[in-house]
Order: sequence, then structure tokens, then C-alpha cells
Amino acid sequence: MAADPLDAYIDAVAQALALPIEESWKPMVRANLDVSLRLARLVDEFPLPDETEPASVFTA
Repeated sequence: MAADPLDAYIDAVAQALALPIEESWKPMVRANLDVSLRLARLVDEFPLPDETEPASVFTA
């Protein structure tokens, strides 16, 4: 079992999706996921004023 929660998450998701990940690729998958989670945290923690409205949706 993976010692780090992020490594355990990667293993669990790969198994759930039946997505084989070679051991040599796991550090790169982890690095990508780590960056994605840090960027998501920045967006999530960004304070918005109460009067903020959602953007309009345009369709063609």
C-alpha cells in the first residue's frame, strides 16, 4: 500500500478506471496532480464579494 495519500489516490483512481500506469510514470503523474491541486486551491480560496454575478453563457 502507498504510504502517501496522494500516491494511494493515484493508485485507486488508476484501478477504478482500469488505467495501467507504469511505475516509471507515477512520479510525473503525481507532480501533475500536485500542481493541479495547488492551482485549484488558489481558485477555491480566492475571496469573491457577495455581489459577484456568474458570467453569461454564450452558445453558437
